[in-house]
Amino acid sequence: MPVLPYQKILYDALQAHQHVWIKKSRGLGVTEFLLRYVAWCCVAKKIFSNSRVCIITGPRIDLAEDLIARFKGLYLPQSGSYNRTQSTVAYLNGVKVEAFPSHHVDTMRGLDNVKFIISDESDYYPLFQQKEVRAVMEGYIGKPNSNPTIVLVSTPKAPGGLMQQIELEPDSLYRKLFFDYHYGLEGPYPIYSEELIGRARLSPEFGREYELQYLGLVGNVFSQVSIENCQKIHYDPGVIHQNVKKSIGIDPSYGSSNLAICATQLVDAKIHVTAAEEYQRPKFTDMISKIWKLKQQYGHVSNIYVDAANPEVWQALKREFDEPYDDKWVKDRIAECRKLNLHVEDRMFIVPVPFSVEGAKMLQHTKWLLEEKDEDGSSLIAIHPSFDKLLTSLRTAVANEYKLDKTETSFNDVLDAFRLSLQFYKRSKE
Repeated sequence: MPVLPYQKILYDALQAHQHVWIKKSRGLGVTEFLLRYVAWCCVAKKIFSNSRVCIITGPRIDLAEDLIARFKGLYLPQSGSYNRTQSTVAYLNGVKVEAFPSHHVDTMRGLDNVKFIISDESDYYPLFQQKEVRAVMEGYIGKPNSNPTIVLVSTPKAPGGLMQQIELEPDSLYRKLFFDYHYGLEGPYPIYSEELIGRARLSPEFGREYELQYLGLVGNVFSQVSIENCQKIHYDPGVIHQNVKKSIGIDPSYGSSNLAICATQLVDAKIHVTAAEEYQRPKFTDMISKIWKLKQQYGHVSNIYVDAANPEVWQALKREFDEPYDDKWVKDRIAECRKLNLHVEDRMFIVPVPFSVEGAKMLQHTKWLLEEKDEDGSSLIAIHPSFDKLLTSLRTAVANEYKLDKTETSFNDVLDAFRLSLQFYKRSKE
């Protein structure tokens, strides 16, 4: 087969740039091309003489073994062209080619004469491993006898991962290449067929797998049908109805999380989402001011629900809205309401909600509201397509016994704010 158009672009980038970042469509053949490029450098160009090539794979040893087996397979017809050693190592023309699972990337430190590093499907390493992988790879830049070519390649996974972090860097080390599915349809011998792409379009994964969108993996909490249905209700999220019930959920910023705010209003028996955003760890005073301004903009708000794990925030809000904020008073009122089976929001405006106690119930309640339908068969909740972070968080939500897995759920902070906001809307039987 001739060199495909996208392969020529990639080849030229490897000649002109030492660090290359590639976001690509699934099954395009980029990894196969890179294995062949490395073999060519070992044999034809002989630029890797007596050196090392390191290939980083996902956190399973069989992935490392598979890549090395594919590399060795390039030379199977030529007896003696490679030495059979352990399954994660190959020797070719004096070059040691070794694959490292991402959870053992620390063993890649301190090597000598490293000339080429490939990180394959980089966005699918666990988040804590992504940071370490990048540190280990870039630690060889400028190192005597090494200073390797570094190539990161991956189909995108979720927002906020290694691939998106590098993509958004304005002064990045990397030459960035984007190969969506259109590149696989080019040339006299395309990788894809129009028929294959047509079938793939039917999958909810198409945007991530073929169109380079950071959508995350489909979760196990909310059905994709319910998420689609809540977008079918046409409304203007910028229109705030003054004489309807409204609720605001706030997941405060602390630790490594972001401030998330979600606001909803009840219009014609439908819950309309009017705000759903995350803010990167704002200053405390800015956070309180933002919430105050939102309340002023919305006029009448029935309740504001806040994660109880951050008393500094909910107590400050209670002071702002002239409400008793003493910790004992609040706990006594909550205990009293539980004992008498009353709604705590009837006794206070700012409602602290402990996720440790209520988290599972809140997720169940959110799922019920999202998937329940009214008499006309339409969703009870309307989410405008512009609230992409909230929609992505619902789409990727993963839970075990209704405990949200925040390492797998994209934009989990805005999802927490969303389910806090929905606390106001009770089932009729309640």
